[in-house]
Amino acid sequence: MSKLVQDDEAVVAAAQAPSIGHSARAYGERVRGGDMGALPAVVGLVVLCTAFAVARPTSFLSAINFANLFTQGAAVTLIAMGLVFVLLLGEIDLSAGFASGVCAAVLAVTLTDLGQPWYVAVVTAILAGSVIGLVLGSLVAKVGIPSFVVTLAAFLAFQGLVLIMLDEGTNISINDPVIVAVATKNMTPALGWALYAGSVLIYAGVQLMRARRRRGRGLVADPLSLIAARVVTLAVLAGLAVYVLNLERSRNPLTISLTGVPIVVPVILVLLVVWTFVLRRTPFGRHVYAVGGNAEAARRAGIDVDRIKILAFVVCSSMAAVGGIVAASRANSVDPNTGGSTVLLYAVGAAVIGGTSLFGGKGRVLDAVLGGAVVAVIENGMGLMQYGASVKYLVTGSVLLLAAGVDALARRRAAAAGLR
Repeated sequence: MSKLVQDDEAVVAAAQAPSIGHSARAYGERVRGGDMGALPAVVGLVVLCTAFAVARPTSFLSAINFANLFTQGAAVTLIAMGLVFVLLLGEIDLSAGFASGVCAAVLAVTLTDLGQPWYVAVVTAILAGSVIGLVLGSLVAKVGIPSFVVTLAAFLAFQGLVLIMLDEGTNISINDPVIVAVATKNMTPALGWALYAGSVLIYAGVQLMRARRRRGRGLVADPLSLIAARVVTLAVLAGLAVYVLNLERSRNPLTISLTGVPIVVPVILVLLVVWTFVLRRTPFGRHVYAVGGNAEAARRAGIDVDRIKILAFVVCSSMAAVGGIVAASRANSVDPNTGGSTVLLYAVGAAVIGGTSLFGGKGRVLDAVLGGAVVAVIENGMGLMQYGASVKYLVTGSVLLLAAGVDALARRRAAAAGLR
């Protein structure tokens, strides 16, 4: 009898275990229901890369240009990571760009004028960002001023604060070798391959552990074939990227060698993993999604909505500080334009283009990375094709509008399907 029971349980388990085809059909149903995730960003990235590769095959597909894409989009991507937390609440932070400029100025003053070591300057800059987020979040959550108004006022005030810190326009050079290396130097090829191997192994381990936990709880888990397909895809794409980045990129290798993965890449990867864990595996992250989905329902469920809002703004401004540090590293200096110009617009655009909803409740930190890649490819490709700023703005604005339109249509379809 026990043998028959075991056989019946095995048959039921096999029937419930999803296959790749089943998973593909389920994903198609989610897309048709309005849950498109990062699909538009991935498709847009593929289309843009293909178009620029055809138009400028020699320059766009070169190893040096591939490396430039990472350093060009790093600061915007990091700021966009922080903005995801605020956007998930259905709020906005218009001051993130100039907040990064203020924190970069704090870094420069601490390094140059106060003569402090790089780690003191970095901690001070990030603390400055945290204080900015604390003030902005408190005004929004405790005082009740709309985030649009609070951050618009901060947007204007921070421009004046940067001018004061830089003596009405003085350019402060960044000479510390550690800070400069963040956005301008590369890892050794061997270290790059070690990073690649570690990343693939960690990703595979996380996928297997997640599937094991779900099966242990009696939930449907992804089949091993699908997990293997994901791991192989990541291994191939990341391996190709590391191989290209390890090629000699210097035009005069006898004088100076230029190989390896840019140091800013592991910085982005580490922060991506950390903030993804925070959003997906901690009570704070779950509460962010709950508040963004329905703040009143979250409050009645016992969630401290004000605290969640304040912490989200703290994360946003702290990541703006990290973006400002990277921007200062790339420019080797800080000036009144640091964090200004199109930085904020590109950062918000990156988060939205990547798939984070402007209406709150939907988004991932990965969206900022994908959207940042799209923005970087547009700016880079348009530059290689020698288009002016006017065309770059038109194309980027059109892509942002398209992404926002896709988000609105997806929400409408999800509502019609009863998913929201």
